[in-house]
Amino acid sequence: MINTDSILASAKKTILSESESIAALTQYLDNDFASAVQTVYNTKGRVVVTGIGKSAIIASKIVATLNSTGTPSLFLHAAEAIHGDLGIVQPGDVVICISKSGNSPEIKVLAPLLKRYGNILIGMTANKNSFLAKESDFVMHAYVDNEACPNNLAPTNSTTAQLVMGDALAVCLMEMRGFTAEDFAKYHPGGALGKKLLLRVGDMLDDTHKPQVTPDCSIKKAIVEISEKRLGVTAVVEDNRIVGIITDGDIRRMLNDRDNIAGVTAADIMTANPKTIRTTDLATDALNRMENFAITQLVVADEGEYKGILHLHDILKEGIV
Repeated sequence: MINTDSILASAKKTILSESESIAALTQYLDNDFASAVQTVYNTKGRVVVTGIGKSAIIASKIVATLNSTGTPSLFLHAAEAIHGDLGIVQPGDVVICISKSGNSPEIKVLAPLLKRYGNILIGMTANKNSFLAKESDFVMHAYVDNEACPNNLAPTNSTTAQLVMGDALAVCLMEMRGFTAEDFAKYHPGGALGKKLLLRVGDMLDDTHKPQVTPDCSIKKAIVEISEKRLGVTAVVEDNRIVGIITDGDIRRMLNDRDNIAGVTAADIMTANPKTIRTTDLATDALNRMENFAITQLVVADEGEYKGILHLHDILKEGIV
């Protein structure tokens, strides 16, 4: 039975082997790599990434990364390409073909066809003397000395190297395009980052829970409004303009300080000039404002016009933290 120490030693050996292979890739970056990046950057078509076996899985991931960072891309399985799917490739598209050996049978069929159609072919391979390398316009040299596999057979270091080369390509393109976090959010509107950069205060407001009272209303009415809207607060509004706010804490302090509340109005206990946020402000701005002032609600107002109450829970339920 293999013990824990042996398992951990094997895992560490694998990680170190892959990390060393990745670090060594820097010495294989050359003018071909730079030309490949510039070609993709300048293309008016799309980037089609293809491969066979484990390289096809890496190709699919590279496509996902390119698409999410502003480079329109498609995945094409090399085996399917030579059995009908080659029609995916259109004139003007740049094709990146991934193969460790560069001599797979499917690659030997596919590469000449792509060249015949006039597409620029970028090969990503560990073997610069391979069929793929010789057919390619540019070669991204993803060389590794060996695999982490104890038999030096299972694609491990080599597929990691391909993945890293794809990431290097994507990052270079991002920098050339001046791709920003806001641009990234446009392609990830459903993710946490997308919400942080795109979600506005107005998107979270619930018009059915918009507590408000007038300055001259009774405290009883203010308490009922706070209870019914269940936000722990009510705005004090006059002619739809914010004049103050009453929290459940204000109510408790008033009951502590006064034996008789008859005749007390909202104006008597409200906090004037409450902290506000605009509907057009980002949800993250609202969260930062709440944290800075140690509060859980913000009055939402545009140029003083009352729009509603934003609660901390409204922000948290969107996954913005």
